[in-house]
Parts: sequence; C-alpha cells; structure tokens
Amino acid sequence: MKSMTRVRGLVRGIGLIGLGAWMVSAAFLGAQAQKPARAGPADETAVVKPESEGFSTERLENLHRLIQQEVDERQLAGAVTILARHGKVVDYRVYGQKDMATGAPMTKDTIFRDYSMTKPVTGVAMMILYEQTKWLPWDPIAKYVPEFANLKVYGGFNADGKMVLVDPAHAPMMRELMSHSAGFSYGNGHSPVDALYQEQKPMQSANLQEMIDKLAKLPLNYQPGNAWMYSASMDIEGYIIEKLSGETLPQFMREHIFDPLGMKDAGFYVQAEKRARFATNYHDDGQGHLTPTAAMTGAGDYLTEPTMPSGGGGMVSTAEDYYRFAQMLANGGELDGKRVLSPATVKLMASNHLAPELLTGEWGIGQHVMRPGFGYGFNCAVVFDPPTAGLPVGQGTFFWDGAAGTWFWVDPTNDVVFVGMIQRMQGHDNHTLAYKS
Repeated sequence: MKSMTRVRGLVRGIGLIGLGAWMVSAAFLGAQAQKPARAGPADETAVVKPESEGFSTERLENLHRLIQQEVDERQLAGAVTILARHGKVVDYRVYGQKDMATGAPMTKDTIFRDYSMTKPVTGVAMMILYEQTKWLPWDPIAKYVPEFANLKVYGGFNADGKMVLVDPAHAPMMRELMSHSAGFSYGNGHSPVDALYQEQKPMQSANLQEMIDKLAKLPLNYQPGNAWMYSASMDIEGYIIEKLSGETLPQFMREHIFDPLGMKDAGFYVQAEKRARFATNYHDDGQGHLTPTAAMTGAGDYLTEPTMPSGGGGMVSTAEDYYRFAQMLANGGELDGKRVLSPATVKLMASNHLAPELLTGEWGIGQHVMRPGFGYGFNCAVVFDPPTAGLPVGQGTFFWDGAAGTWFWVDPTNDVVFVGMIQRMQGHDNHTLAYKS
C-alpha cells in the first residue's frame, strides 16, 4: 500500500506524461548499432523485440504498470501508447476502455481528440507553404493578414482608469506568431486583455474570417517578442494556410499530410461510420471520479466538419495516425517513400526560436516552462540542452501535448518516437493556462 501511495504521489505531482517519459528513458539502453533501413508500409505496425532496438523489455513494464494502475484506479478510462526506434515499433499497448459506461474496450483504432497536438500538424502545413516560398519567418504577419496592420499593444491604464494602447515597437512577425511570442492570447487568463478576449469571444467565432476580424480589434498583451504566451497563434496560422493555399485547412491537411502519410482517420470531425470508435472524453467531477465531459472547443461534438476549423486544437486521429506523423518528422520529413518536408525544414521547425531573455522560467503552460535549455520552435516545444533543462532526453527532442492528455515526442539524437493517447481533461499534466510566475 505504501508503494502504491508513492506512485500515486509521483503521478499526481509530476503527471503521467512526465513520469511516463522518465520511464521510457529508463528503459532505453542505447544500442549503438547503425540505423537500419526504415520499415515499409506492410510491416509498419509490426512490433519487434525491444532489445533489438536498444530498449529493455523488463524496464518497459514500469510504464505498463503505471498506466494500468491509472486505469485500475479509474483515473483514466483507457490509453493507447506507441514507442518506436529507428522507425521500428518496439512497444504498442492498449489499456482499459474507450467508454466506461458501456464497457467498450479501448482498441488500436480508437479515435481521439488531439486538441493542441493539432498545433505541430498545423506547423507542418505552414512549413510546406514555407518550402513553396509563400512566406518567410521575418515577414510581418500583416503581410498575410492585412486586418492586423494597425494592431496596438496593451500599455496599462491612465489616471482616469482608461486602458492605454501603444504602437508595437515592431510589427509582429511570422516567426513570433509561430513561437507564441507575437502578443496574442487565448483569453483564458486574468489580464485586462484576456477580459477583452472573454468579452469578444474570437475563439467561438462562426468562421476563421470572423475570428480574424475580432482579433484585429483586440490589443496585443505585450510588445512582440518580449514575452511568451500560449495563444490563438496557430488558429491564425490556419487562416493564413487557407489564404495562401486557396483550400480549407482540412482540405490542405488531407491533401498534403493525411493522405500521403496514410493517416486514415485523421481529420476535423468523425464520420458517422466511425463514431463507434470515438473515445469518450472525461474530467474529474471534483470528488475523484471521472465523468463524461461536454465539448470544450469550437469543434463541438465532431459530427460534421467545422465551419471554423481550429489549427490550434481541432483535429482527431488514432494513435497510429499520429505516430505516422511523428515518425515522418523523425525521418527528416519522409515516410514510406512519401516526402512531406525536407530535413532542413524539419530542423528549422524543431529548433528553439525564443530569445535567451524569455528562457528564465517566467513563462510557460502546465509542466512546460520556458527556461535555459528548454524553448519553443515553430508550433512545438524543444529541448535544445537536456542537462541544463533537467530532462532525460536526447538533444533536440521536440514535442507537444493536448488538453485531454494526449502527448508525443520525437528524439532525433536517439531516433526515438513516442505517442500516448488518453482522453481526460484537467489532468495534472495537461496544459491549461499560460502563466507568468
């Protein structure tokens, strides 16, 4: 019982995502064999012996026990995890149920809400357009969103209690948009600007143009580049993708990412014939019990393709869909002979783009604190100096997670990919609000 209490304390204190990552790292023994040829489509989901790729079967049982205990104690309904090295899956596990009321078991083809794990996919869509020379990182955002040409910056209040708005020191740039440092917000904080977001509700707009029109009337939270704040930036990117491509965001992703990578169930809604595979989403009812959660984003119930597709949080996918996306990035932009990005573009996306003065521990969201060694690239977090960041991963590891507890990471140094899918809101390791400590 004492041992269980200690594990429970660890899980609640640092989160399933963080502890799970440590357990995977502890199971990695670091075989030094040369990278073999990548697995082909026919054996993509075949599971090889962990030891053949440098992992310990015995140590991976720690991860299995951790997740199974969360399921047994009804802190999770279920989970699906995939671990791979050198493009070969060494661990593919299914736990618990997709729906606790009916007892429907979790399956490998269960469809999950990705929420903010949509952001890296939107980042790849942006980088595809970057390779097409449609935009550059130092371009002003207003070059592609003219409605933002006259954005102002919150400058406090004057003696009469009226909000002061000042001009930006420089026009917010695309690289700042893609690294959450342009000055936008989600409106879920407690600042005066957040109050305006809550009043105008840009994230609840009927379509992306309406969202842009609302955001154009709201001030930036801070001077561009002077802070880091989790924000609607990737939803703005979704609008830019539509303008630059002439396609809707779902169409562009389907054509350039989902179909080439064989992401069969990825999209922005769940078709009628697939609804039985859609996992129920849960949250804690305040008394330690899981209860089904009403929709918490503009995606609603995912019955139909949304009129405002969210590049920041609207996707659904299976664990295997997302694994194929992550493995493409680990391969330097290619999977099964289909190239999505060049290796150099993947490196640009997955490199830190925050200035040192923002890496002070002052800014972050959930577990993810911008600090020395830990920064943010284009639509994903980056561990560019693991010892300094205090993390047991390879240099250059990049990742992100989602509001319902989904998470993934790509470790290019050790050629490791991990994807974990659950559906629980308000967990201790789920990101919720950007903060300034």
